[in-house]
Formats: sequence, C-alpha cells, structure tokens
Amino acid sequence: MQLSKHDLAQLDAAALAALTPEQLHALSVKLLADLKLAHARLDRNPRNSSRPPSSMAPWERAGDDGDEPASSAPNDAPADECDRHAEPDAAAAPAGDEASAAQPPQGEPAGDTREQRRAGQRPGAPGHGRLQRLPIDHVIAHHPTHCVRCGAALAPGDSGRCVHAHLVIDLREPDPARPALEVLQVKHAYYARDCTCGHCTRAEPGHIPGDADWGVALSERHLLGARLVTLLCALALRMRLSRRRIREFLLDWLGLELAVATINQAVHELARAAEPVVEEQLLPELRADDLVHADETSWFEHGRLLWLWVFTSATTTVFTIGRRSKAVLSDVLGALFHGWLMSDGYWAYRDYDNRLRCLAHLLRKARGLEESLDRQARAVGQQLRTCLERVMAAVHQARDGPPPENLRAQHAEQLQALWTLCLAHADTAHDQTKALVRELLNDWDTFWVVLDYPHLPLTNNDAERALRHWVIARRIGYGTRNAQGSRSVAVLASVIDTCRQRNLSPWSFLTDVLRERRQGHPVPLLPAGACVGP
Repeated sequence: MQLSKHDLAQLDAAALAALTPEQLHALSVKLLADLKLAHARLDRNPRNSSRPPSSMAPWERAGDDGDEPASSAPNDAPADECDRHAEPDAAAAPAGDEASAAQPPQGEPAGDTREQRRAGQRPGAPGHGRLQRLPIDHVIAHHPTHCVRCGAALAPGDSGRCVHAHLVIDLREPDPARPALEVLQVKHAYYARDCTCGHCTRAEPGHIPGDADWGVALSERHLLGARLVTLLCALALRMRLSRRRIREFLLDWLGLELAVATINQAVHELARAAEPVVEEQLLPELRADDLVHADETSWFEHGRLLWLWVFTSATTTVFTIGRRSKAVLSDVLGALFHGWLMSDGYWAYRDYDNRLRCLAHLLRKARGLEESLDRQARAVGQQLRTCLERVMAAVHQARDGPPPENLRAQHAEQLQALWTLCLAHADTAHDQTKALVRELLNDWDTFWVVLDYPHLPLTNNDAERALRHWVIARRIGYGTRNAQGSRSVAVLASVIDTCRQRNLSPWSFLTDVLRERRQGHPVPLLPAGACVGP
C-alpha cells in the first residue's frame, strides 16, 4: 500500500479540491494501485490462496439454491456431524481391480455411475453378520410374568422354553476399585410360558413405536448397550471425534470392531431417546425463567445454510437448528414469554417487550467507528464509547450499593445528547455510522433498561459462551448431513449443557434415559442439581 491509514485519514473532498490537476492525477494513480491491491486481497478465498475454509463468511460457502459448499470436508475429516456414513473411495481401489470396478454391479443400469447411485447396499445384494466373535460373559433370562389373554400370574417355577435371544455389547459398570473401561457381551434370552387357560405368552424386548421424524429404532434388541452408546456420544459430541476416529479408538483401545454406520445410528438413537427431556422438561422450564440469553450462529446442513440457536438461563440451555426466522423464537420461547430476553439486534427479537441489548456489542462497534478514516465517524464513535463506559461503570457501582440518585435521571442529559447526535447522523453518507446510529434509534430503550434495573446483565456473554464449544465443533465437522443429524446435535447438546449447568454428569443421566426408553418407559426427570454458575 502506498497510502497509509494516517494518510487516508487526512483526505476528504475539501483536501482533494485544493490539489492541482497534476497533483490530483498523481494521487489518483496511487489510489488506483491501492484499490486494486485491496480488491485482490478481498478476492482471496480457500480456492485461490492459503486462507482456511473456516475463514469464509456463511453466505460465501453455499448459495440459496442449496449447492455444495465451496470447500467440502475430506473423507477422514473429524466431525460432530450426525450422519457421516462411510463410502468406499473408488480412487483407492487397487490397479488390478480397475476393470472390475468400472463395471456396474449386477442388476444396475450400465449407465449408472457411482456419483449417480444412492449410497448404501444395493437391493438384493447378499448381507452379512458380525465377523468379530466375543465371549459371552453372562446370560440374562427374560420370563413373562402374566398371561396376555387372561391376565393371570404365571407360575414362577415354570422355566418355560427359550424362543429367541440376542447379544448386547456394553461396558461394565464403573467400579472405584477397578477404574477401567471393560467391554462385556451379554446374551439376553427370552422365554415362553403356558398358562392354564391354554394361551402361550412370550417375553419380548421392550421398544418404542416408530416415529416418522426419526429413521432409527428405539428398542432393547440392539447390538450396543446403553453405557457403550453414551460413550460413543461423548466421543462424538464432547471430544469432537469423527465416526471414523471413534471406530479407530474402539478398535485400538478396547479391541471392539464396529461399523461407522453402527456408531452413527447409536448416536441418533440416543438423541431420539433424549428428545422428550427437551420437549417435556427443558422447554417449559426455560419459558418460566425470569431471564433468558439468546444468540444464533451459522450452521451447515449438507451445504445448506441454517442457524444454530441457543437459549440459556441460569439452569437450563436449549439448542435448536433451523432457519433465521421468528418461527424458531415462537417454537422455543412461545408466544407468552414474559421474562427478560437478552439478545443481539436481529429484528425478530423485537416482538418481545422485556428485551435487553448487549452493550459489549455496541461498545465494540463504537470502537470500530473511532478507528474509521472518516472524521465525523470518529467523533460519533468517541461520544458513544464514552457514554457506554460511563453507563456500565455506574451500573457496576450501583450493584455494590444504592446510587446517590436514580441512574436514569443521573444520565438523562448525556443520553439526550446521544439521541440528538444519532438523529443528526441517521442519513449520513458514511455507511458504518448510519447503520450504527439507526440500530441505536430502533432499539433505544433496550440499551438503557439496566439504568432502571441494575441487577440485569450488561452483556450477552452467557449465550456466546454456550455457543463456543459447538462453533468449534462446526468448524471441525463442517456441520451435519441431514435433518436428523441436525436434530440429534440440538437435542444432545441441550441435555449435555443443561447437565453441566446443574453440576450433574450428562453421561450417567443419558445412560438412564436410554435404558428406560428402550424398555418403553417414560424418560426420567432431570434433577435440578446444584447451579455452578450464573
């Protein structure tokens, strides 16, 4: 750059008018060169420079028509995604198999290529069972207790006959004397007994009826036990491991071989089991809270731009993934939410009367104006920053003890001067200044509510901290692959973060939830716990 920020700050229309034609031409050449260099830097992206894919703005990664993002995840990219099925890579086939790989599978059209065919096993292809054989540690017998026809109690001494059985791989219960992860395999045998009425009753595995919104079953007849499923969830959502990396960990450290699709299905099943916890307990508790922090960040679902929303109070956190619209707010908070809502400047929040705005956001924007190259913008930014710092300092002082006078009256003159300043610059030519002062004018009262209620928060840090872990997960995992994956992330994230807020172990609770739901029982209540933070 030939002209520094110090040089540009001294240039305006009056300074240019004072130059001779020769001086103006020489300055224009410098400005043109700097402008071309600036455009070249702005045009850099992950496809033509060393910029990482995460540096792209959300609207640059995918179009409105649902096209694929500009940078897609590699085959072995770590992910918190909830539907990353493994597909064989045709390029990795040995040279000797190239001719056979080029031929379509039996029963497929000759013109059907790998990119055009649906992923998964072809209809009519031979299936296969588990190749790994584990020893059976013990057998659990399930006997019917009452006759289905007449309801009479069946004789406990009658052992009956075994009609079917299945194997379950799980982890041993934790033992303080032996702190280790140990895999065991249990055989569940189901028996039939005859009643005096002549009816034969069979014991059956518990299950939950199918749900059109979920593509996974919820049944006791499952290869993986509840504790092992919870471990897979912890590795996927807290440790941010991809399904392939989880498979590698299980094989290397536990000697357990599981398919990527099995791991993915287990995480989705746990999310389906825990969904009633969110719908029946967390959402009503959130709507009844006096103060809720809300925020949203971009999220990608198979390249489609969506938004990850968070709503958090002192003891409850709820996540949801959807569009950026008022419908999401209505679904989570309901139409009758009367508590205080701390949010950013998104227009959809304005439907709620008791609303707060984050002063930290406004303070950063004021500092941005102070660093502007426009003289008027710098003046507006300085006055706004001074006003905000004084208000925040007065609120902190009021929390330590009662102020000498009402805070609103104490700062009335300063706020009136700021209001007049905003009105004067509402139509200024400087875009950044105009956007900020109009934002202030549109939400004027929400910024200064803390002067009337000093106990209310000044910032939206609680919501931003709640999003932080999942933003990192999004950067690593590139989002999710379908609606079920997004739903699973939102449900499990809500339960995990709420348990952390209440100083409870999310994994023990999720294990109990899955066990109860697989048996067809209602979900257990999430204890209130002990709040460990604001």
